[in-house]
Amino acid sequence: MSEITMKYPPEFENAVHLTKDELESHIRLMAALKMFELGKISSGKASEFAGMSRVDFLEACGRYRVSAFNYLADEIEREITSDVTLLQRSPQK
Repeated sequence: MSEITMKYPPEFENAVHLTKDELESHIRLMAALKMFELGKISSGKASEFAGMSRVDFLEACGRYRVSAFNYLADEIEREITSDVTLLQRSPQK
């Protein structure tokens, strides 16, 4: 496993009311959430990076208002067009 070292001000742990271990865990989660939100990594890789199960990561997405449905704009348009076409072809009741 690779390692990243990070410097922060001496009183930072106290300012955010977290222990060193809690701070590391929180920073890992925040980084994983942001990279997932930006489409840089999958939810599986993000959950691995955050050190949690995929289910727990997807629940964290909800808590931090990060969409678990990570589509690019053109992908959304294709999906909607496909769904509308399918609906138009289905028999009306």
